[in-house]
Amino acid sequence: MNIHVLSLFPDMFEGVFGSSILKKAQEKGAVQMNVTDFRSFSQNKHNQVDDYPYGGGAGMVLKPEPLFHAVEDLVAQGKKPRIILMCPQGERYDQKKAEELAKEEDLIFLCGHYEGYDERIREYLVTDEISIGDFVLTGGELAAMTVIDSVVRLLPGVLGQEASHVNDSFSTGLLEHPHYTRPADFRGMKVPDVLMSGNHVKIEQWRMEQSLKRTFERRPDLLEHIELTKEQQAYLKQLKNNSKL
Repeated sequence: MNIHVLSLFPDMFEGVFGSSILKKAQEKGAVQMNVTDFRSFSQNKHNQVDDYPYGGGAGMVLKPEPLFHAVEDLVAQGKKPRIILMCPQGERYDQKKAEELAKEEDLIFLCGHYEGYDERIREYLVTDEISIGDFVLTGGELAAMTVIDSVVRLLPGVLGQEASHVNDSFSTGLLEHPHYTRPADFRGMKVPDVLMSGNHVKIEQWRMEQSLKRTFERRPDLLEHIELTKEQQAYLKQLKNNSKL
């Protein structure tokens, strides 16, 4: 996969792209990541990329020319990318979208600042608009990093164990079950006996129940969008009955 980021602050990505899983993914050849300062595509002698909005109002608006030219330069290299605008008006990002983007060969992320984008960027340039939540950020850089991290870890060979991401929260539609490691007894706080029993059938049963219980208690809205097995439905009914007592 090739990931290209267009940003006015490329230095923000150095630590993130050069660390942890993203660094290892590049070393393994699973992904190539590049960050370009799209100010270099400005046709203004002052490298201006923003201007006052027509009709008046506070703030500055990103001009269309620099971003159009930057994207066209990448596309001219023979790429047919998904062009993603990080924007609070975009589609709410989730794991399903991450899995969809992980199937692509080329992704371009547009990171804006100032008051907003010229609407022609939204209408005629991008293929996707993505929001990571209902809150305000200074720019699209942090949001793009979040999306990129969630996509890259899904690429084949990136994680140490291919099944590592399968049971992550949201991958199954449910929140992940609790985890424990050594010591078995820490200040009187003990690991559940079932996890040390060696009985893998019972362990999987416990994990399923804990995952469903945690989702029911913390994110019941997720249960409206997934198809549960008969076993899960029976346990969920039990949880609901217990909550009424």
